[in-house]
Amino acid sequence: MVVYRFLLTPRWLGIFLLTLVAAVVMVQLGNWQLDRYRGRTEINERIDAGLRMAPVPLREAVPAPTGGPGTAGPGPAEEKTWIRVTVTGRYDTDNVVLVRGRTVDSRVGFEVVTPLVLADGTAVLVDRGWIPPVPGGGATAQPQVPPAPAGEVTVEGRVHASESGAGTVNRRDGRLETRRIAVPQLARELPYPVHGAYVLLDQQVPAADPLFSAVPVGHANNWQNLGYVVQWWIFAVMTLVGFGWVARREARRLAGVVDERPLDRAAEPSSTT
Repeated sequence: MVVYRFLLTPRWLGIFLLTLVAAVVMVQLGNWQLDRYRGRTEINERIDAGLRMAPVPLREAVPAPTGGPGTAGPGPAEEKTWIRVTVTGRYDTDNVVLVRGRTVDSRVGFEVVTPLVLADGTAVLVDRGWIPPVPGGGATAQPQVPPAPAGEVTVEGRVHASESGAGTVNRRDGRLETRRIAVPQLARELPYPVHGAYVLLDQQVPAADPLFSAVPVGHANNWQNLGYVVQWWIFAVMTLVGFGWVARREARRLAGVVDERPLDRAAEPSSTT
């Protein structure tokens, strides 16, 4: 072990410290990806469970709003997202929201969100489905929106948390337009308190117009995060192993050990007879 005393020199102690810090950082990055894997796995499990469960009343999943008109209530608890709910009310066709730039089956169109006003005067936003833009009118041309059923409507769907990263909300030709379903921003444009999440429609009574396409719910790619976990942890091990290999090579050099290498037989001069 005397030959390894060089590891106690400032230079090699510094190299070891940097190696150790790098390995620790890589382990922590792996742990972070592991947390993301677990979080996305939980989301996927809630999505799958929501498809199997019987619907529950909206208020069991989303708290009632307590503010005045133009305000949004609290969002649902994380474990309440994606569960199936049922709610009855009347569609407010004066405040239809067109969510542009949404893709279904590789086609860009609009999701149509309509407030459903409940008996107590509050409302919940219902994503009624996806429709294409007007043929030949471009991706931003307002579509022909099928009318919502008049009178009382019973909706079944899945609870979707308010989307983040919302842009502006504009009113054009009597309809609200936006790119994200951000409930607090949309609530400011509406004359009643709004629940803090929206409902992704599965079915309703009376039935929805067949022009609507159902908005698919994509599962989170949790296996990608698991791959990153393995990658970062392997990098951490390789960093430590690499330091050990370099240190061993230096120790052999200081001890005067010369690696035996096989002769290149092709480079030897040919013998003469």
